[in-house]
Amino acid sequence: MSSDAHFTDFKSDKQPTWCPGCGDFGTMNGMMKALAETGNHPDETFLVAGIGCSGKIGTYMHSYALHGVHGRALPVGTGVKLANPDLEVMVAGGDGDGYSIGVGHFIHAVRRNVDMTYVVMDNRIYGLTKGQASPTSQEGFETSTSPEGTNVPPVNPKALALSAGGTFIAQSFSSDSQRHTELVKRAIEHDGFGFVNVYSPCVTFNDVDTYDYFRDSIVDVEDIDHDPGSFDQAKDRILDSEKEHIGILYRDEDSVPYVEREGIEGSMAEIPDGAPDGATDLVREFY
Repeated sequence: MSSDAHFTDFKSDKQPTWCPGCGDFGTMNGMMKALAETGNHPDETFLVAGIGCSGKIGTYMHSYALHGVHGRALPVGTGVKLANPDLEVMVAGGDGDGYSIGVGHFIHAVRRNVDMTYVVMDNRIYGLTKGQASPTSQEGFETSTSPEGTNVPPVNPKALALSAGGTFIAQSFSSDSQRHTELVKRAIEHDGFGFVNVYSPCVTFNDVDTYDYFRDSIVDVEDIDHDPGSFDQAKDRILDSEKEHIGILYRDEDSVPYVEREGIEGSMAEIPDGAPDGATDLVREFY
């Protein structure tokens, strides 16, 4: 890891085209600060993004990056980390990308506990496709395609992560720059799958889950008697439908990441010349 990294090292020369006031600006800034403050460098960082407004982030951040297909960012990130464990792998997504078509990959990425960071910009709406209800939209949420309100309860991604064996589960708010940066840093430093769901308001299509709503509703678990090492307390906070908790909701201090558990060593990117010993005989055996 580099010790002389700066926040500006992770900024690309491309200007974001997000709507003015979008929560994704604050989310991205916190990600860049967290990477720099944990001693990472763009040359040692791989960023994977999915589809949606959040999918543009690989263009706006300076690092190795891949803009994948809808819902498939986590499998790509997993492959990158297993191929080269020395890379700092960060996956960025949105609530539509990660909790709809990508929810199956999300659950399995959590349970495998690969040592990477997953930051989800949760604005409770499909923003890029112009304002449809997303998996995290509240029941009764009215949009142009659900004018009478949605009639299904929202997905609770933190509950999914906890039930799938998550070892680091946090919630942040994009407008609280210092706290958001701190939580992403803790996720990066965690030995295992670091999951940070971010309240990232959409100022264009969501007039319910606004900055003011979150400021009035948020409770930081650091301000209450919460033990992030307690599964039962984490469950109570995560399932509390009356408040919007931020902070580290659950952290397993005994977490063993996938690469260590499976004994994976070195980079698979270093491929030796020629076929492995015995490969020709093996092919002939079957063909």
